[in-house]
Amino acid sequence: MAVAELAIVASINGKKFPRADVLAWEDKRIDAAAKKIGVVPPSPGEVAARREEFVQIKQALGNDELHRRLARSATIADRMATAQASLTDRRRLCMTELFVPGGSAEQFTAWFNDITFSSNEYEMVRACPDHFVLRFVGGKQEVLETNGGSPLTALFDIDYDDISSITTPVDPAFPYRLDGVAIGSNGKPIGSVRHQFRDTPAGVHGRLLVEFPLPMIGTVIRGHRWHLACEFSNWIEAAIAADKG
Repeated sequence: MAVAELAIVASINGKKFPRADVLAWEDKRIDAAAKKIGVVPPSPGEVAARREEFVQIKQALGNDELHRRLARSATIADRMATAQASLTDRRRLCMTELFVPGGSAEQFTAWFNDITFSSNEYEMVRACPDHFVLRFVGGKQEVLETNGGSPLTALFDIDYDDISSITTPVDPAFPYRLDGVAIGSNGKPIGSVRHQFRDTPAGVHGRLLVEFPLPMIGTVIRGHRWHLACEFSNWIEAAIAADKG
């Protein structure tokens, strides 16, 4: 199904960016992610075409091979995240807001929950070049991805059932939410997400928020704001396209 590009505006650190800027970030990350897994990146061209080619490359390698190629990086990242989280329960917040022309908050969150809990790996991995493995295993979502500006690729699980460790309060102005807690290899929380959505006269307003361990370095936070803009812009476009059938 063809996915139309929308004039989504991203608000990052108080500054607004058009869809073209987020696509330019995605284009650069395709090359970086390809290098990370040791493959030739898709040829230069339209970002949408490169996105589709790159997800096919990752799926052709398969989850086991992606895990093998990224194992050392994931081990280091896990040790760092679990150590950081053990120092304090406080979190460093990373937030991006999206303003979408069209769509509905209810339809998007329902679509997202469907692809998440049905383990739709194509839609999950396609949304961002730094997504490598996203699938449900043993009741939790396994995630192998590079977080924002990190030089490392992280491996963790997301628990969608026990969200008691999330520190950010619910905003009643946003009636639709996607909440989850990231779990490290030691079985303890290392962070969380609280993504909130509401309808506006123009479409949808999304407030995307990740809670990292408090000691997380600023370059990761700054980079992950763009990661959020990239993945959710692509997911929202796909959700609206699916709704139109």
